[in-house]
Amino acid sequence: MSTVGVIPARYGSTRLPGKSLVKLCGKPLVQWVWERARQATRLSHLVVATDDVRIADAVAAFGGTAVMTRVDHPSGTDRIAEAVAGLDADTVINIQGDEPLIDPALIDQLAARLQQDDAWDMVTAVCPITDPADLANPAVVKAVWAADGRALYFSRSLIPHLRDPKDPPPGLRHWRHIGIYGYRRAFLDRLVATPPCTLELTEKLEQLRALDLGGRINIVTTREAGLGVDTPDDVPKAEAALRQAGLA
Repeated sequence: MSTVGVIPARYGSTRLPGKSLVKLCGKPLVQWVWERARQATRLSHLVVATDDVRIADAVAAFGGTAVMTRVDHPSGTDRIAEAVAGLDADTVINIQGDEPLIDPALIDQLAARLQQDDAWDMVTAVCPITDPADLANPAVVKAVWAADGRALYFSRSLIPHLRDPKDPPPGLRHWRHIGIYGYRRAFLDRLVATPPCTLELTEKLEQLRALDLGGRINIVTTREAGLGVDTPDDVPKAEAALRQAGLA
């Protein structure tokens, strides 16, 4: 089974324009993501999907492969679908382009789930919420799932809601959604051909469109959310983390 990894890297980030090219310890962010993703063993092919020639040139300079996509895509999922349109891909892994320490083992875990179990249309990841402040933070997306690992819902609100804080049920834990996705190719094509649903427009979460379509999304758990670079303040934090990990 052919599995293509795609790193979406658009230029027009609101909080950090051109962030894919921001230097971390001397290398552009997109190169750090590429080098980590290349360590995954279950990817048949890896590409960067970009809308800007400056990013494409930077990728070529470090020996990567870039695919030019339209500027006007409404989401990273649409950009990924265009990027793999001419590629042999049974399954596709959407690798966030702003995580210089993305775990190759997590990429492999998502890829393996789709390769080994055809019951799933998509797969994504969650980690435990450990900071109480994150429970009320709408930027931290929460997820709940069934006993078989099938996602039930994602929300910016706190789910599940604890009706009686004085009597929490045993084992209650809240989980943070991590924005890495795997798609079965046929379902990805169906997803981007479908207009956003009411739930997606309400919560601004595109994975709700997949649930609305009846898609079966498998949840895998990991320990940490990873480190994203979204603002200028995140740059020194990311550089410190890279040095601590012995990568720079």
